[in-house]
Amino acid sequence: MSGTTATGTAQPRVARRADVCALACAEAFRGEGEILASAFGTAPALGARLARRSFAPDLLLSDGEAMLMADTLPLGPAPADAVVEGWLPFRAVFDVVASGRRHVIMIPSQLDAHGNMNISAIGQHARPKAQLIGTRGAPGNTVNHRTSYWVPKHSPRVFVEKVDVVCGVGHDRARAAGPAASRFHRLGRVVTDLAVLDFDTPDNRMRLASVHPGVSVDEVLAATGFPLVLPEAGAAAVPTTPQPSAAQLELLDLLDPKGLRYREVPA
Repeated sequence: MSGTTATGTAQPRVARRADVCALACAEAFRGEGEILASAFGTAPALGARLARRSFAPDLLLSDGEAMLMADTLPLGPAPADAVVEGWLPFRAVFDVVASGRRHVIMIPSQLDAHGNMNISAIGQHARPKAQLIGTRGAPGNTVNHRTSYWVPKHSPRVFVEKVDVVCGVGHDRARAAGPAASRFHRLGRVVTDLAVLDFDTPDNRMRLASVHPGVSVDEVLAATGFPLVLPEAGAAAVPTTPQPSAAQLELLDLLDPKGLRYREVPA
């Protein structure tokens, strides 16, 4: 969408933070080929759709239940006349996970510098302060196929020195466990409402890959409960996360007509 000036000239729409996050999630799927894209959260779900429409046409997207959809549908329930290209009931998902033909973006409750992730409980496991959703499929995901993370609110409560319960396996634990855990262990990127992070460092510690437009490196460092790896040239060398093109913004509006992404990441 675009506005108009007093002279009637079209004014290009400016990308908002949620648009940048959706594109950053889409980039997580670049070059993945024909795999199942499992994306949790609005920005990841929208990002998977944007990737399929832009540069990853072979991605497989489900309706959230058991159907693989032929078309790249907008967010929300699939229409009754939607074309189905495959059937993937829950029991079959485990075969896909074990074969490595999947890339999941999960939402961590806690995440440490090595990529260990917690979605189970906060506090001591025997007597937690808060019981969360449980370990779920995080161990199998992280040792079998690429796993990325989406953090809608970047804060020291999420990015912690040590997670209370290890659900998703980080690089240090995968190495310590040996080939059974490390052979297919692949952590992708971590997208937050402030930045993009990854593990592209010699010891696989978390690195600040880019900051979103309007966000400073100091803001990200202050919101992280452990030191992040920075470029040798220092904070000034951290790049800015790319913004969607005009064509990609149009696609985002088409794929998210209700603007759900702006509720998840407010302006």
